[in-house]
Amino acid sequence: MNAVRELQFSVLDKDEVSALLLLPSKVSCLLVMAHGAGAGMNHPFISAMANELAGVGIGTLRYQFPYMEQHRHVPDPQPVLLATVAAAVKLGAKLVPKLPLFASGKSMGGRMTSLAAAEQILEGVRGLVFFGFPLHPPKRPGIKRAEHLKKVKQPMLFLQGTRDELADLALLRPICDGLGSQATLYIVEGADHSFHVLKRSGKTDAEVLGELARTVEAWTADHSGTETAKKSAPPAKP
Repeated sequence: MNAVRELQFSVLDKDEVSALLLLPSKVSCLLVMAHGAGAGMNHPFISAMANELAGVGIGTLRYQFPYMEQHRHVPDPQPVLLATVAAAVKLGAKLVPKLPLFASGKSMGGRMTSLAAAEQILEGVRGLVFFGFPLHPPKRPGIKRAEHLKKVKQPMLFLQGTRDELADLALLRPICDGLGSQATLYIVEGADHSFHVLKRSGKTDAEVLGELARTVEAWTADHSGTETAKKSAPPAKP
């Protein structure tokens, strides 16, 4: 069992927020993970995903935004959210300076991570991983939330379910195509925004978590600048 280390870090020299560092004994890289709008770093999906990633040799640093740390329901203003992402990445680099560093997030956390990257305030990050990128609000298709992605310098991995109501694949696919080799879109058949699958899909939520972890393992190995083996990870889907 891998031990979880509890940490604290400062945001804008004002707010102290919590973080959890999980490093497997054999680790290939560190993934700094932001939570979604309505659930913190201890949300079942975030926790389970961190454990699955540890199982394939990926360390994680998951953290709270100030509003979640302070038990408020409304997210912080965007500048505070972006500063939190940048501070968390800086902490990750300090904790494990020799490991390849990646930034990621679930839903809103992923979008804030991409916005921080677009503003080029994420130093040393080799790539971005989005667990359900929130392209638009439910039942309100649009692409405005993706306009900044062309400013992102790092490669990006989009992990999306076919039943995700916050990302119409008919809109997301051409966006990823337009980003060229910088974007990889991996589609999980039958999964919703929380990567929950129906029984008729023929697989379980646990199997989906394993699929996501192996996909992240393969993709980060490709972008780590190391000779990390891909083991049995599936190829990313076009």
